[in-house]
Amino acid sequence: MLVIGITGGIGSGKTAATNLFEKLGINVVDADIAAREVVEKGSIALQKIAERFGQDILLDDQSLNRAKLRSIIFNDPNEKKWLEQLTHPLIRENIIANLQAANSPYVILSSPLLVESGQSSLSNKIVVVDVPEDTQLKRASQRDNNSIEQIKAIMAAQISRSERLTYADHIIDNNQDLQHLEQQVQKLHEYFLQLSSQHES
Repeated sequence: MLVIGITGGIGSGKTAATNLFEKLGINVVDADIAAREVVEKGSIALQKIAERFGQDILLDDQSLNRAKLRSIIFNDPNEKKWLEQLTHPLIRENIIANLQAANSPYVILSSPLLVESGQSSLSNKIVVVDVPEDTQLKRASQRDNNSIEQIKAIMAAQISRSERLTYADHIIDNNQDLQHLEQQVQKLHEYFLQLSSQHES
């Protein structure tokens, strides 16, 4: 199965792009969903997180208090490292299982940390959805009601725009309107269909 990794910084419009691929009948495996699934209520990973950070890392319904965990790991590199060592192998397993279950001509792995997490090794080609950094800030603050400082912290935790682009086999420029995005997705879709038929043979 041909796997296309799609990544982009916060606010780049990665989800808008992958939604368009889905509309064209392509299965999308989302690393963010995998990351949520491995710490679901009752999971071993969540149990270990509660053991490390105490019961108040859980909400009243015993699910993970994501906002609280996020603030802990953003302020403590050691805790961030511990959490990544716990969750990254589980997330990878989840992603691989979902990629193998895909039944479209090719499959998309959508991940904001495709390169940083090593998930790029699961991809045959890498597509970067790209916008200038000031556009990232503007879009992300409008969408998430996050403060500019918070978004800058998230951007700082991701690799830089210029470094991300060095990994790209293809770049989607998402600095214009939806129609422009659709045209680029359609073009790539046709190319990947062609590539997938060669990949299978």
